[in-house]
Amino acid sequence: MFASVITTYISPAAAGSGIPEVMAYLNGVDAPDIFSLKTFFVKVVGCIAAVSSSLHVGKAGPMIHTSACIASILGQGGSRKYKFTCKWLRYFKNDRDRRDLVTCGAGAGVAAAFRAPVGGVLFALECVSSWWRSALLWRAFFTTAVVVVVLRALIDVCNSGKCGLFGKGGLIMFDVTSADVTYHLDDLPPVIVLGIIGGILGSSYNFLLDKVLRIYNVINEKGHVCKLVLAASVSMFTSCCLFGMPWLASCKPCPAESSEACPSIGRSGNFKTFQCPPDQYNDLASLFFNTNDDTIRNLYSTGTDNVFQKSSVILFLITSYFLGIISYGLAVPSGLFVPVILTGATYGRLVGMLMGSHSTLNHGLFAVLGSASLLGGSMRMTVSVCVVMLELTNNLLLLPLVMLVLLVSKSVADAFNANVYDLLVQLKGLPYLKAHAEPFMRQLTVADVVRGPLRIFNGVEKVSNIVHVLKTTGHHGFPVVDEPPFSNSPVLFGLILRANLLVLLKKKEFLCTCTLASVDASRHFSADDFAKRGSGKHEKVEGIELTAEEMDMYIDLHPFTNTSPYTVVETMSLAKAGILFREVGLRHLLVVPKSSSTTPVVGILTRHDFMPELILGLHPVLLQSRWKKTRFGKSNLIQLFSDLCRFQK
Repeated sequence: MFASVITTYISPAAAGSGIPEVMAYLNGVDAPDIFSLKTFFVKVVGCIAAVSSSLHVGKAGPMIHTSACIASILGQGGSRKYKFTCKWLRYFKNDRDRRDLVTCGAGAGVAAAFRAPVGGVLFALECVSSWWRSALLWRAFFTTAVVVVVLRALIDVCNSGKCGLFGKGGLIMFDVTSADVTYHLDDLPPVIVLGIIGGILGSSYNFLLDKVLRIYNVINEKGHVCKLVLAASVSMFTSCCLFGMPWLASCKPCPAESSEACPSIGRSGNFKTFQCPPDQYNDLASLFFNTNDDTIRNLYSTGTDNVFQKSSVILFLITSYFLGIISYGLAVPSGLFVPVILTGATYGRLVGMLMGSHSTLNHGLFAVLGSASLLGGSMRMTVSVCVVMLELTNNLLLLPLVMLVLLVSKSVADAFNANVYDLLVQLKGLPYLKAHAEPFMRQLTVADVVRGPLRIFNGVEKVSNIVHVLKTTGHHGFPVVDEPPFSNSPVLFGLILRANLLVLLKKKEFLCTCTLASVDASRHFSADDFAKRGSGKHEKVEGIELTAEEMDMYIDLHPFTNTSPYTVVETMSLAKAGILFREVGLRHLLVVPKSSSTTPVVGILTRHDFMPELILGLHPVLLQSRWKKTRFGKSNLIQLFSDLCRFQK
């Protein structure tokens, strides 16, 4: 409840894992609250409270978001609001360097959560990053290497036990190298079945999570009190499961051949008593009353084939599966990685039990493959998950089987729905541009989606007109057009940003008459004047005081205009324009007429104009008529119908 209260009242942006928000930012969506210093502190404290309370959530997602927050704060030179700044760090205050830092931060979060440096680099490449450069590879690798060095040093410091359970097991969290991994062709069918069932369970997990989050969104929109009541309800239900389910399991006598003390001494172990007589233990309580990491370690461990009963594993699998779904959408920092790994390990252990002597793999190795299959079925990542699993378990002999089970589970799950992070991005309403264009976008041109009215500034514009446009619109980019007497005919000069206009109004570099400035006004400004304002979202035009005399003056916009903006012809395919917009990383795309016209610019495209939901909502009749005219009419109409159904919500 403490985590829920501070998240609800201090920083709602800290709720959830934060990975969808990081993905959206690296895709070009700008949201200042995502990486604020307030969000950072709430994320750290809230994650500690939520995970340590035994709520069925993970720490990996929040750690990725936390690392991205640190990178973003460093990239903007600190926080001016809290008077924590560094002038030297302002060198990185530009979109490209800040995006690179956030990408490296996301990789560092994975490296810290799983102690998997190479897996962190591949996660940043495969999952969160939309644009990747060769220089970014070694920078991300350097970042994760530093993370592992620091972790190794802290583990050495904590070896005496003064840091609790931190560092238990060393740098390898779930070491299974002691297992004798031998497998033959006869073991491939059960592994393939494991991958198929993992794909089905993973896609079902995404489907149910989507439905539950839609219900939670309706509840959370009713106010802060409803958020807290929802969190309290799920917390009490989780506690009832934790303390009630072990009563359904019978006590078992302690195994004589076990090297571990039975019942377990301390906070972790395989043998929890839970109301059992001396020299007996409750295996279901051993699964529930451990930390998530210890439970996963117990499921992965070898030589424990007779420790857990089938009925206990089935009960824990069902409980873990659904608790992971209902716990994620609460107003607390929470991740999906660890619950999915835990549920997959339980499912893999169950498959190993059912196989019995029909496979040479022990139950612990089946648990490792089960985690990989459910991760592949839910998150649809292959290379990064494969490397993370290998770095977690330190067993390269499992590489062929892990690769096989990941490919099978991903292929099966792709037939049902999208990966979990795409679903979360869509639920949050973030305008995320995918790497491919939808098929129906090839039937539309750029001119079909241009919306008006278009606000244009003259090269020398009146101050009152600029103030009026900034107050009455929320646009962040405006075309600048030169008209007579500054040119023979209307000519597109370039594009100017709202942030630049706000700086010009605040500095009051005005002209008395509508003429070009005799001196280059840009000499009166430094790069820092514009960099401090960032995207301009924290500046308000209402906060700039201007007299009536100043409102009648003029500003020469020429020195502050981007004279080489990206432009497309109005007849260009919308699909091609969308690919250009995403690959170049644009925020504005000017549309110019194909032939000579009185208007040098037709409109501006932003990322919202490429959203399939918006396009299908505005142009269903136009799309139907164009699909009917194609020579592949029947199949295209079927595809159009499926697209319309898919984006109906």
